[in-house]
Amino acid sequence: MARIFCIGRNYAEHVRELSNVVPQKPVVFMKPMSCLVKPGEPIRFPGHGSDFQHEVEVVIRIGKPGRVERKEDALSWIDAVTVGLDLTLRDVQDELKKRGLPWEKAKAFDQSAPIGEFVSCHGGIDLKGIAFSCRVNGVERQCGNTGDMIFSFETLLVELSAIWALQRGDLVYTGTPSGVGPLAVGDTVEIHGEGIGTFSWKIVA
Repeated sequence: MARIFCIGRNYAEHVRELSNVVPQKPVVFMKPMSCLVKPGEPIRFPGHGSDFQHEVEVVIRIGKPGRVERKEDALSWIDAVTVGLDLTLRDVQDELKKRGLPWEKAKAFDQSAPIGEFVSCHGGIDLKGIAFSCRVNGVERQCGNTGDMIFSFETLLVELSAIWALQRGDLVYTGTPSGVGPLAVGDTVEIHGEGIGTFSWKIVA
């Protein structure tokens, strides 16, 4: 069964805005596949926290099984790309971090991984220069480019492969740029990836 790998703290400005330390190795956590939400489906405001925040990310899909041992081979494992949201309960996450506990309650709850439609990587998309953004009620909140990632796609796949053999259909949420912020009931959150498309969701009670 495919998995969702998520990378934290992969854009320097986002690391700084949350007063974190720039990592020496990728920060990895996971979400169950049940977290995925297709474009246009309503997203319920989670009931176990109050500071519900958006984090737009470029998401890659693994196209073949195996372990990536060399960065030079890594891109051949990626068969498609899209944009998605790593929805986060920041108040819950902050409390968990203070207590040294895992992040699942803040990051891996139902509907915490909205995802757009995938586009083939073999159609001329430059993975290392994808511009992407997030708007809430039509106002731009986040704007990033994959060229600014601290850890490249190649590095991420080698690091993940050292622990897990990759499977066809695995997804990797590759980190968010600065500008994360709150979502409220009634908001429409829209994400865009250059050469990929635009996708949106409504937050409901």
